Amino acid sequence: MKKNLFVFVMTTYCILLTGQNADSIWIVNNYTKIERQIPMRDGVKLFTSIYIPDDNSEKHPILITRTPYSCAPYGTAMKAGYWNTYLKYYLREGYIMVTQDVRGRWMSEGEFMNIRPFNPDKKTNNDIDEASDTYDTIDWLLKNIPGNNGKVGVFGISYPGFYSTMAAASNHPALVAVSPQAPVTNWFVGDDFHHNGAFFLMDGFGF
Repeated sequence: MKKNLFVFVMTTYCILLTGQNADSIWIVNNYTKIERQIPMRDGVKLFTSIYIPDDNSEKHPILITRTPYSCAPYGTAMKAGYWNTYLKYYLREGYIMVTQDVRGRWMSEGEFMNIRPFNPDKKTNNDIDEASDTYDTIDWLLKNIPGNNGKVGVFGISYPGFYSTMAAASNHPALVAVSPQAPVTNWFVGDDFHHNGAFFLMDGFGF
């Protein structure tokens, strides 16, 4: 019985591993990765990893995730393992996939602020928020990434979900879809760290 179970587990593992390797090879053979420092209106540059389909037979929509958790690996290495999830289906559909280190995190310049408040006032060169950073990123991508079709979506889970919400507030005309999934909203009221009370030290420490 134990022998049969071992054989079953190993066979299943090998099948899954073979499928993942095939997906990774497909990504490497069908996408080109570039990295850019995209300038914001105040001069700060945000590090951005961009996966562009090699297929030139049609123009492609852009999907963006903005994150404080790093868009590593940096350099020419393809983040193949990252795409071996539901995200690989976006690649199969030919999306231009963009991941960006938000302001003040990892390879991006500027000062990081937890849950930077939305500023509803008219933005000047020094009057920024996450909505304006998203707007400037979209604008740059549309003008500098060849083969895009002028349509942009932003998505993210948890903290990247917060940045997706801010993307909706950017009001960029090319932004046609936003998907904030389980977004961070308020560190004190009803969120992970306080629940209207004392600071959850262990939860915050791990974060």
